[in-house]
Amino acid sequence: MNKASVRPVATVHEVARAAGVSAATVSRVLNGTARVAEDKRLAIEQAIAQLNYKPNVLARNLKSGSSRTVGILTQSLASGYFADAMAGVDEALQGTGYAPLIVSGHWKPEEEAERIALLIARRVDGLVILSGKLEDERILALSEQVPIVAFGRELQGENARGFCLDNYRGACDAVEHLVQHGHRDIAFIAGPPDHRDAQARLAGYRDTLAQHGIPHRPALEAAGDFSESGGLQALERLLGSGERFTAVFAANDLTAYGARLALYRRGIAVPDQVSVVGFDDLHSSMYTTPPLTTVRQPLFDVGQRLGRAILQMIRREPLALEAPQPTLVIRESVRAV
Repeated sequence: MNKASVRPVATVHEVARAAGVSAATVSRVLNGTARVAEDKRLAIEQAIAQLNYKPNVLARNLKSGSSRTVGILTQSLASGYFADAMAGVDEALQGTGYAPLIVSGHWKPEEEAERIALLIARRVDGLVILSGKLEDERILALSEQVPIVAFGRELQGENARGFCLDNYRGACDAVEHLVQHGHRDIAFIAGPPDHRDAQARLAGYRDTLAQHGIPHRPALEAAGDFSESGGLQALERLLGSGERFTAVFAANDLTAYGARLALYRRGIAVPDQVSVVGFDDLHSSMYTTPPLTTVRQPLFDVGQRLGRAILQMIRREPLALEAPQPTLVIRESVRAV
């Protein structure tokens, strides 16, 4: 390309001269910081188009103290569980002028803190935290630097809010469904013992059995870690124990997938011989063999609510943040006994 043919970059002062207004008026239109007469606004927009003016977004952001970004701390970039929530946040940001900046904490508190510090150093305007193990007190302290909304924890701070889904009620509904289908020998594959959601689901399992007068059998509770491999190994231990069970409630869908594989390898048919219920309703759960009965967490909706909430906090608007409720999705992995 001939250097002489390259058009010089237009400046805000050239736009102002072409529109017959001051540079300050052009800036007000670009920033949306004040009302400008309609005829002046149209003249400025026409001049911008004619000159192909491109605002220096970085310079404007530095001047205003805003990066027009929202940080998202997830725990896994590969998990469908977190992907649905991140997609919801992204949808809420579309058309607002804000863009997401995503990092992962990998379920490690110190790594979560390090990544949050990195986002704050990048001058994000707000922060969305999707679950994790960082203590509430540290998050509240960090919210003194940037507005924070969080999923998977109850937060009530001046600059931080959060909510949990009712994991206990969701677990109660799952076990109730099995009991209503005649099951009394119900095994449970737990999640990590230090995870709040896993603790609530275990409590829901135990309490629902107790409400129906079904004796607690510790031997039917197997440790898991919310992963497919954890579910596979837990179900193999249950089968190896010789304990009788006609149904399995898995602490999440990934665990249910692993349990289903262990049953398949033993030639045990689902649901004809053993029924299986999961928790989360990941997208792939409707395509398992058979399609999985599970407790739906409306994660895309959760992400949307978090995205809208962080924008309200950034803009200092009244905050509306209410948790959606989990619901039981009945498919084909449970049969009556």
